[in-house]
Amino acid sequence: MGIYSEYLDKNLPFDDLTKERKKQLARIAKARGRDILVYASASNKASQAPVALDNSDLLPINDQLSNLNGHAIDVLLETGGGSGETAEDIVRILYLKYNSVAFIVPGMAKSAGTIMVMGGDEILMEPGSSSLGPIDAQIQWEGKVFSAEAFLKGLERIKEEVTSLNSLNRAYIPILQRISPGEIQNAENALSFAKDLVTKWLQEHKFQEWNEHRTHNPGTPVTAEEKAKRAEDIADNLCNHSEWLSHGRSIKMNDLQSIGLEITDYSKDKELSDGIRRYHILLQMTFDTTGIYKIIETPESQIYRFAFNQQIQFAGLPGIFPVQPPGAPAKPGAPGTPPAKPGAIQLPIGQAMGAMVQFACPKCKKVHNLQADFDAEQPLQAGAERFPSNDILVCNQCHATNNLVALRRQIELQTKRKVNR
Repeated sequence: MGIYSEYLDKNLPFDDLTKERKKQLARIAKARGRDILVYASASNKASQAPVALDNSDLLPINDQLSNLNGHAIDVLLETGGGSGETAEDIVRILYLKYNSVAFIVPGMAKSAGTIMVMGGDEILMEPGSSSLGPIDAQIQWEGKVFSAEAFLKGLERIKEEVTSLNSLNRAYIPILQRISPGEIQNAENALSFAKDLVTKWLQEHKFQEWNEHRTHNPGTPVTAEEKAKRAEDIADNLCNHSEWLSHGRSIKMNDLQSIGLEITDYSKDKELSDGIRRYHILLQMTFDTTGIYKIIETPESQIYRFAFNQQIQFAGLPGIFPVQPPGAPAKPGAPGTPPAKPGAIQLPIGQAMGAMVQFACPKCKKVHNLQADFDAEQPLQAGAERFPSNDILVCNQCHATNNLVALRRQIELQTKRKVNR
C-alpha cells in the first residue's frame, strides 16, 4: 500500500494529522542532525487566498526561528513563488542565525522559491517528484503579466526590423506609443535582479566548498574565476525564458545537474526519504482538508494561515452567537458574547455546544444550514440540517454529493473542539 493510501484509510482527525506531521518532521531533523523549518503554501488555493511569498511571511518565519537553537538548518520548502525581494530577505535572515543552510524540496519551489533555494549551501531533491522553476523576471504591463526577457526581446526584434528595412511597420506604432522609457528600464532591472542575486549566492554559498575539480582535470584547484563563470552560466540558464518557454515550467533534478548544479539525492537514504515523503503527503492532506493555505512550522511549534470560506456561527445556550468574519465590524448585543475587536472570532468561552454552518451546494447553489454539534448531539435548531456523520452531504434539491471533510476540519481547527460523529 502506498503512503498516501495508508493515511487516507486512517482518516486522521486534524489533531492526529498534526501530530503525525510533527513526528515526521522530527524524524527528518534527527536523520540530518540539524534544525528544521518548514515554509509551505498551497498553490492550488491561489484563487481563494494570498498564497504567494511576500513580506508578511517575514514575521512568522522570524518567530519560528526563535524556537530553534542549532548552528545548521534545513528549510523544507513548498511554494509556487512570489516576491524575489522577500526570498532575498529570508535567506539573509537564515544566515544571520546559522552557519549552514540547506533547502529540501520534496514537491516544488518555483520562481522566487528557486531563487531562495540557490542561496543554500546544499539542495536536497529526488528524481521525479521534486522540481524548481525558471527565475526569469515577470513584469506587469497593461494588466498582463509576462516575462521581462520576452518583453525586451520583442522590442529588440522591432529595432532589428527597423534597421533592416529602414522603416517602421505601422502596426507597431500604437504599441510603442504606450511604452515609456521607465517601463523598459524596469524590465531590465527586474531581469538583472534575479540573475545577479543567484550568481552572487552560488559563489558565496553553494560553491564555497568546491575547491577541487571532480570531473574535468580531477584534483586540480578551482579558481575564483571558474566559480564566478559557473555561477553566471547557471543563473543565465535559469533566467533564460527562451530555454524554458514558460515561467511555470518544472525543472527537475537531472536538468539542474546537467547545467552544473550539484544536488543531493535524498532518495538514496531510506530513513530520510521515508520521513520527507510522509511529511510532504501529510502537508498536502492538511491543505486539502482544511482552510489552511500557509504553514510555517518547526517540530515543536507552528503558525497557520487559513481562509474563511464559510459563514460559521457558534451555537450555545440560550441562543446562537454570531462569529465575525475577518475584517468585519463587530456585531454587539448577542447574549453572553464578550466584546470583540474588529476581525476577531467571537466564541463564548465554555458555552459553545455546536456550530451552525451555511454551505452552498456548488451545483444548484442551494444554501444548507448545517448544525455541527460538539461532544454530544444537541436539539436540532429550527430550519437546520444535521452535519452528516460521514461528512457526505447529498443535496435535497439537486441530489449532488458533497464531501464536507475539509469544512468539518476547518470548524475543528477554528474552535479547537471535535464535531460529534
